Amino acid sequence: MRRVIAFEQVSLDGFFVDTNGDMSWAHKQDPEWNEFQGSNASGDAALLFGRVTYEMMASFWPTPAAMERAPAVAEGMNNLPKVVFSRTLEKASWKNTTLLKGDLVAEVRKMKKAPGPGMAILGSGSIVSQLAQAGLIDEFQIVVNPIVLGKGKTLFESVKGKIPLKLIKTRPFGNGNVVLCYEPMA
Repeated sequence: MRRVIAFEQVSLDGFFVDTNGDMSWAHKQDPEWNEFQGSNASGDAALLFGRVTYEMMASFWPTPAAMERAPAVAEGMNNLPKVVFSRTLEKASWKNTTLLKGDLVAEVRKMKKAPGPGMAILGSGSIVSQLAQAGLIDEFQIVVNPIVLGKGKTLFESVKGKIPLKLIKTRPFGNGNVVLCYEPMA
């Protein structure tokens, strides 16, 4: 069965976007972090997005600025298969993107049973909340950034019940980020 991994950035006080929906604070660059992100982007996972994150990513990664700033990540983001879940988006024009308008949970359940690469969610907090609540995320890779925002939106804002997790690995970076990897407890 295909695995779903959520790779998410949060502030030290637990917000994944600030009060304006901005997450530019999460883009701290240094060679070690850039190499880590580049190696993640060179995998063979299918990327899953909600409309808002998809539009943000599609407006940046295919550009010359993205190729100049982070060529390995840009290459991966542009070439990997992508799925955007949206009831309002009319078309998805970013290379290798499929638009799905059906029920998110049912579609991901079906995708997990089908052959293919693993799946990774980047951003897309509403999708993470819904799939976490449905028990469809196999691993949470949470990047804690050394910044306090004070206010914003939490990643699991719409989750209605407890989801017990177990820590499986950690990795600190020189830029102050710490990656915490969790799996749901059986």
